[in-house]
Amino acid sequence: MDFETSPALFAERRTIMIKLSDYVFQYVEMLGVKDVFMLSGGGCMHLVNSLGKNKNLNYRCCLFEQVVSLAADAYAQYSNQIGVGLVTTGPGGTNAITGVAAAWTDSIPLLMISGQVKTADLSRGTVRTKGFQELDIVSIVKPITKYAITIEEPNDIKKELDKAVYYSKEGRPGPVWIDIPLDIQTAMIDEDRLEGFVAPKTAKPNLSQELTEIVNRFNQSERPVILAGYGIKASGAEELFKKLIDKLGVPVMSTWKAMDLLPEEHPLFVGRPGCIGQRAANFAQQNSDFILTIGARLDFGQIGYASESFARKAFKVINDVDREELNKFKFHIDIPICADSKYFLEKLLDKIQAISPHGCKNWLAQCKDWKERYPVILEEYYHYQDGASTYVLMQKLNQYTENDTAFAPGNSGAGSEIFSQAYQMKKGQRVVSMNTLGSMGTGLPESIGVCIANGCKNTICVNGDGGFQMNIQDLETVRRYELPIKYFVLNNKGYGSIINTQDNYFEGFYVGANAQSGVTLPKFRNVAETYGLKYYEIRHNKDMDQVIPEIIKCQKPVLCEVHISPQEKTAPKQTSYIKKDGTMVSRPLEDLAPLLPRAILEREMLIPQIGESQ
Repeated sequence: MDFETSPALFAERRTIMIKLSDYVFQYVEMLGVKDVFMLSGGGCMHLVNSLGKNKNLNYRCCLFEQVVSLAADAYAQYSNQIGVGLVTTGPGGTNAITGVAAAWTDSIPLLMISGQVKTADLSRGTVRTKGFQELDIVSIVKPITKYAITIEEPNDIKKELDKAVYYSKEGRPGPVWIDIPLDIQTAMIDEDRLEGFVAPKTAKPNLSQELTEIVNRFNQSERPVILAGYGIKASGAEELFKKLIDKLGVPVMSTWKAMDLLPEEHPLFVGRPGCIGQRAANFAQQNSDFILTIGARLDFGQIGYASESFARKAFKVINDVDREELNKFKFHIDIPICADSKYFLEKLLDKIQAISPHGCKNWLAQCKDWKERYPVILEEYYHYQDGASTYVLMQKLNQYTENDTAFAPGNSGAGSEIFSQAYQMKKGQRVVSMNTLGSMGTGLPESIGVCIANGCKNTICVNGDGGFQMNIQDLETVRRYELPIKYFVLNNKGYGSIINTQDNYFEGFYVGANAQSGVTLPKFRNVAETYGLKYYEIRHNKDMDQVIPEIIKCQKPVLCEVHISPQEKTAPKQTSYIKKDGTMVSRPLEDLAPLLPRAILEREMLIPQIGESQ
């Protein structure tokens, strides 16, 4: 038999082809991802089929595309690997945009995969759409992604996936988007002949001069502090960070996004500063003469709206992987460090033996004294008669939760603000949040992503009653997967933040804030019954010691309605004042409301006061 035409031999030599949609999820599997969040649709039907056939991936069915992207974002944060979501064309893509925006603002690696109409049916030029559910999703999401593309050539799939994953993690992490038309999904490709993407070589910055200056200034300082940000976690540098602070022994603070870096009991931890911060941490930050911030964006919520007064007498060393973030400030940065936090910490640790700041023991004692004298959870919160206190709830959750508990607070209003301000972290506990975008409706989706990422261990979501309504449909997803998530829903009879705003600025004239002004909310007992969740209720602080332990022990989904006292305000927090010329000015971060008597503030400040704080 002729060798070239032998059917048996030809069968051994022939190219083994693979369907492109199968290849996509084979690639996702190779990334180490275990779970993909999805919502089916005709425009992504081959991708859905391929995901379902992949035995090494769990497909997690959500009931709204926004939940897909938000849950994948939370999954990425908890697991510190890329999160993956699958949606269909047209509205499937637009519905997912909020989660992509959250990943963009919070620097989270997220891969969104969308279906698209056939390439022959794609609109070109000025034509809006040729058919049903077609939309140029790539042009829409480009401003909030690091990379986005529609695949029009099947053999480009590996190169484009490589490129997307690279950009999602390179430098400042972020979301990417791969849009795949139906005819491209079904194409057969030879994976052995696919070209990959060769990542560009990037030189690490030479920090020798900056490090020498940092060491010199550190050694001259008498009141140094370190502010730790999420960049430490994103770069996988937690252990390096802990090694650094243990060697230095200086007071350490954290941002909200990095609040689980250190437990409350850590001997160097003095709190979380900011506009809705802690007086002790703000005193430490504002009185410092040297501040080293590592991997923190330092947005207005962190440094205050009077940003020029941020740590105004301190020598400032600010590390961020994004050059643009370093160029945004109104104040002078003495040493900007544009580098990955892990690389910067490695280089700084090489110099650790040369660093010996003055008087750290006394300065640390001063910071600890502030922390003891200015607690966030005040005694008066325990004595409310007409409802419970969110601050007391934080203390009781700390008391009764285990060290492996994960938290996914809602990201607008008291659910996020008071949790991030007042909760005292235990060693081993984790927090996943989307603070920067601050969208209502994120708490429920992110709790799903977190609970799946942590192997279905206890997950707690503290959420406002208004925010809880958004994406409420996915309580069915929680029930279906039997996720042991505990929802503490703060019932303040409307939109608490809006009520406070309209009290402060419009003399209590409410519009779209509560039942009297157009906003009604359902009975949560009925919601729990409808979705098959166990229901609990807390009407007063005294109920917590009985109810919370029962909830924590329960291995099923729980909805606990917490009736919040109408007199409760978020405090302390930064406020503004009107000058004699009518202009409005924000107070410096050391002067939080409710304002301390001027004599007490003057006693606590080791640097000159400014504005009406004088």
